[in-house]
Amino acid sequence: MRHYFVSILLLFATFVAAQAQAQAQESRAVPNLQHQKQALKKLQEPMYRPLMERYILDELKAVRQDQQKLREDVTKQVTHAQLDTADRALTYTTDTINNVFFIITATASILVLVGWNSLRDVKNKVEDIVNTRVSVITNEYEARLNTFEEKLRERSEEILSNQQKISVTNEVHSLWMRANLESDIANKIEIFDEILKRKPEDVEAIAYKADALLELNETAQAIELCNQALDIDSDYGYAYWQRACAYALTHKHADALADIKMSLEYSPNLRNELLHESAFASLHDNSSFNAIVSGDND
Repeated sequence: MRHYFVSILLLFATFVAAQAQAQAQESRAVPNLQHQKQALKKLQEPMYRPLMERYILDELKAVRQDQQKLREDVTKQVTHAQLDTADRALTYTTDTINNVFFIITATASILVLVGWNSLRDVKNKVEDIVNTRVSVITNEYEARLNTFEEKLRERSEEILSNQQKISVTNEVHSLWMRANLESDIANKIEIFDEILKRKPEDVEAIAYKADALLELNETAQAIELCNQALDIDSDYGYAYWQRACAYALTHKHADALADIKMSLEYSPNLRNELLHESAFASLHDNSSFNAIVSGDND
């Protein structure tokens, strides 16, 4: 009896302790829940961001797979087209030969009926007919092959020409980069000469070479180069500008003013450089030049 009573007391104590622990957990959970709600209200942006890099990689992978599939489809279509062409050619040849044999058979039958009994003559005639027909077919296919070869040759020459143009363009671009970085005038002129070796009618290179020659006081050669550029492209405003600089340095003010007007007509953005161009220093007291600067001549 005593042990039974002790067991009841132990069970009751355990039940009371469990209720106390549950109440303590509930009392702690309420502040934690309130704290979480306050933290959520303070959020200004999502707590995570989508992985854009992964999305881009997936898209690139999909594009690559599509390209591979497109390449396979195109290859299959080309192969089928070639097979169809070969099948048609074989069918045409077979039908032609069959028709020839039908014609030969009919001819031989007619000849036998009309009394042409010489097998040798029939054989010779058949050979002539077959040879003639085969020659016609052979000549036809040779003509087609020659046309195809001519088109391939023209296409190859065009591809080689384009490759050469691309190579020259890359070399010219590299030379222009060197010219922009070069500070020595003589070296810059050599670079412009290299450009003109590759593109003799490059009016921009001609005009910039004339500009470099003006810095060396080679006005006569600069004027000659400007004239050469204008013969190639009469609408190139910078060539008029460089020739006007050369005329101004040689005190040919009338010619200089005429070229300034032409340069501004084709390149209006050069108007901002009128007062900054050192070659026009002798024109600053000229009323016509000042009128051009102020825009009264427009």
